[in-house]
Amino acid sequence: MRNLNIITRKAERKYCRIFGKVRYLNSEVDVRILDLSITGVAVEIRTPLHAASGSRVQIVAEDLGTLYGIIRWSHNGRLGIEFDPNSNSRAQVASYFRFFHKEVRPVLKR
Repeated sequence: MRNLNIITRKAERKYCRIFGKVRYLNSEVDVRILDLSITGVAVEIRTPLHAASGSRVQIVAEDLGTLYGIIRWSHNGRLGIEFDPNSNSRAQVASYFRFFHKEVRPVLKR
């Protein structure tokens, strides 16, 4: 079997509905966090964010606090952000899962 250089997820992602903001340089956009793991997050942005893959951003949400990460992908109004391994993001997300997380089913748009 050939290795197609496919990168698999490092951690299980869980669906959630958390509202917050993503900050990049001097701009800030409202977001909805769609899924979350201890290594990263997928967000839906409300307005365009002019940041390229590899850009450092902050994610601010009431339930999570401030998380730091790097944009890994952008597609159709969504961003994939990998958390900065040197920050305390892993502990903050683990705390969210322990105390606040409720299972949420994804909502399909029509």
